[in-house]
Amino acid sequence: MTISDPSLDSVSNPDDGSDLPGDAPDTDRRPIDPERIGLAGLVLAGLLLVLVGTRLVTGVVSVIALALTLGTIVMLVVTAVLGGPEARRKIAPYGLLKPGMLWLALFYLAPLVTLLRNSLSTLPSRFAVKAEFDWNFGNYSTAFSDFGGQFGRGFGYAAVATILTILLGYPLAYVIAFRGGKYRGLLLGLIIIPFFTSYLIRTIAWQSLLADTGPIPNVLDAIGVQPLLDAVGIMDGDKILNTPAAVIGGLTYNFLPFMALPIYVSLEKINLNLVDAAKDLYSGSVRAFFKIVFPLSLPGVFAGTLLTFIPASGDFVNQQYLGNPNTSVIGQSIQNQFLVQNNLPVASAMSFVLMAIITVFVVIYSRFFGTDDLA
Repeated sequence: MTISDPSLDSVSNPDDGSDLPGDAPDTDRRPIDPERIGLAGLVLAGLLLVLVGTRLVTGVVSVIALALTLGTIVMLVVTAVLGGPEARRKIAPYGLLKPGMLWLALFYLAPLVTLLRNSLSTLPSRFAVKAEFDWNFGNYSTAFSDFGGQFGRGFGYAAVATILTILLGYPLAYVIAFRGGKYRGLLLGLIIIPFFTSYLIRTIAWQSLLADTGPIPNVLDAIGVQPLLDAVGIMDGDKILNTPAAVIGGLTYNFLPFMALPIYVSLEKINLNLVDAAKDLYSGSVRAFFKIVFPLSLPGVFAGTLLTFIPASGDFVNQQYLGNPNTSVIGQSIQNQFLVQNNLPVASAMSFVLMAIITVFVVIYSRFFGTDDLA
């Protein structure tokens, strides 16, 4: 007969692997996740570079900030070396992101923060070199009230030029993609050739072509279409240079490759068997195009629109050489406020308004077209 002692029930059997009463309580000590180290190092290094780039910290503090930035890089390397293969696998993406993130922090985020700070500052006098930060939101109301016409013309010219590049670039890309054959590479090269010449030189060349005695007005006069073009507002009497049409024409020419090439990439990826299948189902060529080809090419149209509209909205070179004072656009006004008037606060506010409007347009446009298939 075995008599059990209740006092012994509280003692664990060493053989069952449980703790004895004298043992310390078991704690769940999890090692630090390498992913958290990588993310923390990435954010910290970017923040420190922004502080240094915007000169919010100077002197000894900036040296300490740069030393800490270097320390985060060393921390990632040490964690990867000592943590083993699993740690290296988890921390590798953050190590690959680090160079690009630091570059963007120093050369994009820091100037952007500086621009925002300037837009909320006040210039003590016209001849003052440095603006004083005082949360002056009046610069934004000045940007709208004094330069509303320039904003409207800038976006209007860019929108018309974007539509024209679609109308010209889509057929061009279609022919190269589906009818180019062995000459496809040559045709693509002809589209890219203008990039071998300076943007400024190309625009000045159009100034010569559109001059009153230039070849284009002479041809239009020879075929007798000047009165018609004057009636629709493309020409001003016998002049086409220094008109809105010349500015829009320059934008269309300079940004046409940015539209044609993305559309070509989308068209090239289309499986022509889909078109053949549509025709087998008694669909005509036009119907097959609008039901098959065009919807599948919309990612290229979307990308080309962004690549054309965004830079064209802030362009001022075409207006300066092909337009007149009545065709001034927002890009030219920003340049004038920065470099001529030395009005940094208002110029910075105008720049932020321009970026905000473009951002809203891009968000709405992307939600309408979608970007899931964007390539």
